[in-house]
Amino acid sequence: MLPRILCSSLLCSALVLAGGCSKPESDGAAGKPASPETETTQPAANGADTGSSSERQADSPAPESGVDYHSFANTDDYRVKHLDLDLTVDFERKVLEGEAILDFKRQTGKNPAMVLDTRDIKVEEVRAGHGEELKPVKFSMGETDPDLGTPLNIQLPKNATRVAIRYQTSPGASGVQWLEPQQTAGGEHPFLFTQAQAIHARSFVPLQDSPQVRITYNATIRTPEELLAVMSANNDPQTEKDGVYEFEMPQPIPSYLLALAVGDLEFKPMGERTGVYAEPELLDAAAAEFEDTESMLEATEEVYGPYRWDRYDLLILPPSFPFGGMENPRLSFITPTVIAGDKSLVALIAHELAHSWSGNLVTNASWRDLWLNEGFTTYLTNRIMQNIYGDRRYRMEMALGYDDLQADLEDLDARDEIMAIDLRGRDPDKVFSNIPYEKGSLFLYELEQKIGREAFDQFLLDYFNNFAFESITTEDFVEYLQKTLLKQYPEKLDEARIREWIFEPGIPEGAPHPQSDAFSKIDPVRQQWLDGEVAATDIDTGDWTYHQWKYFLDGMPEELSDEQLEELDSAFDLTESTNNEIAFSWLMIAVRNDYQPAFGRLKSFLTEIGRNKFLRPLYRNLVESGKQEMAAEIFEEAKPGYHPLTVKVNSRIIYGDDAG
Repeated sequence: MLPRILCSSLLCSALVLAGGCSKPESDGAAGKPASPETETTQPAANGADTGSSSERQADSPAPESGVDYHSFANTDDYRVKHLDLDLTVDFERKVLEGEAILDFKRQTGKNPAMVLDTRDIKVEEVRAGHGEELKPVKFSMGETDPDLGTPLNIQLPKNATRVAIRYQTSPGASGVQWLEPQQTAGGEHPFLFTQAQAIHARSFVPLQDSPQVRITYNATIRTPEELLAVMSANNDPQTEKDGVYEFEMPQPIPSYLLALAVGDLEFKPMGERTGVYAEPELLDAAAAEFEDTESMLEATEEVYGPYRWDRYDLLILPPSFPFGGMENPRLSFITPTVIAGDKSLVALIAHELAHSWSGNLVTNASWRDLWLNEGFTTYLTNRIMQNIYGDRRYRMEMALGYDDLQADLEDLDARDEIMAIDLRGRDPDKVFSNIPYEKGSLFLYELEQKIGREAFDQFLLDYFNNFAFESITTEDFVEYLQKTLLKQYPEKLDEARIREWIFEPGIPEGAPHPQSDAFSKIDPVRQQWLDGEVAATDIDTGDWTYHQWKYFLDGMPEELSDEQLEELDSAFDLTESTNNEIAFSWLMIAVRNDYQPAFGRLKSFLTEIGRNKFLRPLYRNLVESGKQEMAAEIFEEAKPGYHPLTVKVNSRIIYGDDAG
C-alpha cells in the first residue's frame, strides 16, 4: 500500500498523512455476527488472545517473533493451503453469499477445533471431511473482539483435510464497499470493491487471516450480467460480460491480497503484459496517464529479477477508494485522484508495481514486520522513478519522502517510531505511518550508500530469490543480513547500528539526508514573496513540477494574511487546481487561515474524494481551527459515499474518540 503521493494501501491503507497505497488512516469496523451458537473459544494456538484487545498487555516483554497477535487462527495446528470460493454478488441486499472451501494441512497428530477469523459474517453451515466427502459438523462463534472480529470454531472429524463454510457477509462489512450508481463515474451501474489489508479479508471470507499463511485460490463470482468482475488473479482481458466469472491464482498469496471488484468495467492494453480496467468514462485518460507501466515493469526486472505474476494490470476505482493504491497481485487497485494529466503522480504506480517483489513475493509475517513490505517497496519505488524519469525526479521524490518522515517523527510517540513496532492490543491499521515506509527506505538507502549500489542491488536480487513466496519476520531479515552483508562487509556495516535502525525510535545520528537542488531554489523565492520583495505574478513557475509546487506551498508559514492568500490564488488559480495534491496543500492553508473563497472547493473536495490521505488531515485541520460544525456538516453529507474505514476514522476526528 502506498504512502503520501505514492499499501497504499489498507490503505493504505489504506492504505496516515497511506496507503493503499495514501497510508490508510482507518480504524477497522467490527460487529457481532449472527450465528447458531455463541461461546468463548480457547486462545488461538498462534498466540492470539480472544479477550478484548484493549485488555491485552502491550507493556510486557517484547513481542514473540513470528507470532501474529491479530489472528485467532490456530496455525500451529492447521495451515490452510488453498481456497475455493463461489460467491454471488447481491447489490440489492449488499451482501456476498456463497461458500468457501478451505484445503488445509495438519501440523500435528492432534485434532483440536479449527479456529478461523471472521468479522461480521453470518455462518449458515459448515461441512468437513476429506476430498469430496464433506459432512455437516458442529461449529460455534467465539467472543467478539472490537479490533479482531469473531473466532469461528469448527469441530473436525479425525483426518479431515477440507472444510466448507456456507455464509453471507454483512452490508457493513469493513472490507467491502458498495457504491450506488450515482457514486460512480458512469452514474448508471452500482460498483463493489474489497479492501483486505490489514485484517479485513475476514469480513468477506472466513479464513486464517494472517500474512504468515499463504494460499492459492480459485473463485467463481456471480454478478448481474451487465457488470464485470475482476480479482487479484488471472483476469482475462478478452472476457465477455455474462454474469459468471472464473478465476485462478496459482501463486500462493497472503489473505490481505485477496481482492474483488465488480462494476461497469472495460479494459485497455498498455503493453504486452500490462493494461488498465476502468469505467468507460475514465479508461482513455487512465491508459494515457499510466502508459509507462510496461517500461517500469521491464526496468524493475532488469535489476531485481523476473516478474513472477504473469500479467500486471491496473484497476481504477471510484473516488471513494480510501487509499492511493493497493498492491493486489496481478491487479493493483488505484485511486483516480492520481490521474493528473501530466504523469506527475505516477510514482504511485511504481510503488504498487514494486510490491510485486517486496511485499507480494516476500511478505511480512505479521503487521509488526510491515516495514519489510513498505520500506523495501518505497526504496524500489524511488529507483524505478529514477530509471524511468531520471535523476532530478528521483532526488525530488527522495527529498519529499524525507520531509514526510520528519513530519511524522514530530507527531508520533516514541513507540510508534520503531520499525519493528509492537502492535499488541492495538488495531493493526494503526501501523500505517511514514515509519515503515520512509524510515524503512532510508535505512536501505544507508546500506546502499555504505556498500555501493551495485553490491546492494545484488543483495536485493538474492534476497528476493531466497525468500520468494515466503512470509518472513524482522528477525529472519536480521539473520539473513548476518549471513550476507554483515559477513561480506564487516568494515562497512555494523550490526549494532542496524539494530538501532530497526528496534529503536527516531533516526540514527549521521543517517543520510536526501536533498534536491530543485527544492533549494524554491526557498529563497518563497521568502522573497513573503517579505514583499517580489509579486506572485513575477515568480517564474513555468518549469515547476508538481513536486516543486507542493514544496512551495507546504513550506508556507502557519499564518498568511487575506491579501497574501488572495494574491497567491489570483496569480496561480490554486483553488481550482486540477492536481489533487496541489489542491490539498492549498486547502490546508485555506482552512488554517479561514480563506473563505476556497471553502466551496473545500466542500466539493471532501465530498467527491474518499482518499484518507487527504480527508483525515483536512477534517482535523477544520476541527483544530474551530470549524467543527462545518466539518460535521460536510462529513454528514459526504458520509454515504465514503468507505466504512473512512467513516470510522474521520468520525473519531470530528466527534471524538468514542464516535463511529
